[in-house]
Amino acid sequence: MQLATWNVNSLTVRLPQVLDWLATHPVDALVLQETKITDDKFPREAIEAAGYKVAFFGQKTYNGVALLSRNEAQDVVKNIPGFEDDMARVIAGTVDGVRVIGAYFPNGQAPDSDKFVYKMRWLDALENWLRAELLTHPKLVLMGDFNITADDRDVWDPVTLKDTIHCTPQERAHFQALIDLGTHDAFRLFEQAEKSYSWWDYREFAFRRNRGLRIDHILVSDALKASTQACVIDKAPRKNERPSDHVPVVVTLG
Repeated sequence: MQLATWNVNSLTVRLPQVLDWLATHPVDALVLQETKITDDKFPREAIEAAGYKVAFFGQKTYNGVALLSRNEAQDVVKNIPGFEDDMARVIAGTVDGVRVIGAYFPNGQAPDSDKFVYKMRWLDALENWLRAELLTHPKLVLMGDFNITADDRDVWDPVTLKDTIHCTPQERAHFQALIDLGTHDAFRLFEQAEKSYSWWDYREFAFRRNRGLRIDHILVSDALKASTQACVIDKAPRKNERPSDHVPVVVTLG
């Protein structure tokens, strides 16, 4: 079983790239972030024609998430239950016996901003919900654009970017809290090349110079750790014309 996450930074722009990628990477489920499209305009027909069922939760201009799966997802949940939020950030469903949660974590803007306070509140709510989800669904995968680097290995220049957004101690403490609930960073279960990133700024030739961050993550539950066979970052789509600034991350479960 293969699961993947990809922040597409506008599905309207990137739909042909998503369909091309799925044609060559027929994963069992793919979660998308930043679809930036309202539900009434979601390209359901094109995705279903590619062989995928789809659940989606969008809004105009910003945010938006989707769950594409070969077999229809069951018990779909949108956003964090009990947490009031007008942003479309979370979609979850059970696919072939695995609880799949796709999330677009808040950016946070800057450590001294109101948006950072919202990010901390959102992360608290996510952790509380995930604790309950793990009790109900031992086989669980949380994946998406976390907008957090787990540690300095995930940062192209950890000295300059120390304590800036995505790299603050507060954000990393929340990442660790998700791990402490009984999950594992699938990418770090395997030996990986140094300077492995999933996001690069569009400016200053950042991708060409590999000045990036690893902020797109896949966490697998304790029950899935032993069956996790691989986790890779697919950098190829970043070379497309008009690419997203993020690339897919794929986990293989036995």
